[in-house]
Amino acid sequence: MIKIICFGKIKDEYIKDMISDYSKRISKYSKLEIIELKDDTNQANETKSILNVIKRNEYNVYCDIKGRSLDSVQFADLIDKSLIKYPSITFIIGSSVGLADEVIKLCNDRISFSSMTMPHGLFRGVLLEQVYRACKINNNESYHK
Repeated sequence: MIKIICFGKIKDEYIKDMISDYSKRISKYSKLEIIELKDDTNQANETKSILNVIKRNEYNVYCDIKGRSLDSVQFADLIDKSLIKYPSITFIIGSSVGLADEVIKLCNDRISFSSMTMPHGLFRGVLLEQVYRACKINNNESYHK
């Protein structure tokens, strides 16, 4: 299973459409769960919310601008190897206030998709597209170029 823990609801229809499209595509390969937590300007409240849903027995990946960079094939390999050892791989997208150290310590990995800042919803779409690409790569199917 692939999980995404994130904060806030998506408001823009075009981003909702992109997320829906890639979620459907991924569902052919893996169960997908997107857990949307309430956006809060208080990091302590967000920390409580995330600690209620994060599982210690899953491979938890913090998506962070300061994380290590992977290309798409390396990302596919990360997903493939994680799902062999763990019941789920969980990608955690922090809010604008960031993640507390208490949550970061529960993460097995910290990866960056870009050194650029991007809107939360757009990043969620980019993450889902890369997960879909990884599914195609791991199944030796054409899509990745």
